[in-house]
Amino acid sequence: MNNKADKNDSLATCLFPYGLASSKKGQFPPHALTTPSNSMPLDHIFIEDCLTGMAKLPPASVDIVIADPPYNLSKGGEWKWDSNKNLPGFGGDWQKVMQTWDNMPLEQYFAFTLAWLSELKRVVRASGSIWIHGTYHNIGIINVVMQLLNIEIINEVVWYKRNSFPNLSGRRLTASHETILWAHTGTPKKRKYLFDYAEAKSSDFPEDKLKEQGKQMRTVWDVPNNKERSEIAHGKHPTQKPVRLLVRMLRLSSKPGQICLIPFAGSGSECVAALRCGLHYIAFETERQYAEIAEARIANEKGLFSAVYAEQEVKP
Repeated sequence: MNNKADKNDSLATCLFPYGLASSKKGQFPPHALTTPSNSMPLDHIFIEDCLTGMAKLPPASVDIVIADPPYNLSKGGEWKWDSNKNLPGFGGDWQKVMQTWDNMPLEQYFAFTLAWLSELKRVVRASGSIWIHGTYHNIGIINVVMQLLNIEIINEVVWYKRNSFPNLSGRRLTASHETILWAHTGTPKKRKYLFDYAEAKSSDFPEDKLKEQGKQMRTVWDVPNNKERSEIAHGKHPTQKPVRLLVRMLRLSSKPGQICLIPFAGSGSECVAALRCGLHYIAFETERQYAEIAEARIANEKGLFSAVYAEQEVKP
């Protein structure tokens, strides 16, 4: 099996239905250098707090957001698993997220959530979408704040992780899902957000055992949390999401050439997904080590694109 060729075919499957194959041989599609306000470059990860960064954006200047905020779950005891111990049902190394940025008092977390969601409401166009990751630790707070801000929730998606890690304590059910909220900034009487119904219904998602091609997409998504080797080749983030999950969001609710805002960039999975779907991105990350991982992944992704374009150019 030719792994490089398979990877190029995978990228081409995502890219070329969107009409991006017309770029010049070996050249990544040209991107604009600035936002509509000519004040902030596109396709860039800014090493700063997202509240500071988003304050520089003009109102109604971005088309879609994928937000993966701190879940505020770094509390209690530290749990981890060493894969050197071989037990049935246990996969690779695993440890509970224990980070200072993921541990806030409830009042502080509520205020933080209110602040970044207020900025999202200001900068996202009425025709745009907002996707937010969470679990029971934080999604209730996010839901309440969205209602306070009159941000209408379109759907609550259950991301079912069939390969989730077994429960170690034996004192509760095994956590096997996360929640994703899909919302928009328009009004209930003027819903302008994009939803590609045909794409949702007709597309094939081979890893999803619940989705049948030709059937309506439901709000339970069976997407394994495994990352491809390329996704962690340059390092990884403790809450990193698989790119295929993020690509699905973008394919359903955005168009090539639009601007994707990423308030919590981490190791850059959302940036990679945006590139694969032909979108520009503006991303913020406070930790330089993760921003550097993200930049390495983006550079690698652009190199793969160039290879795909060159291959498409020579095909009959």
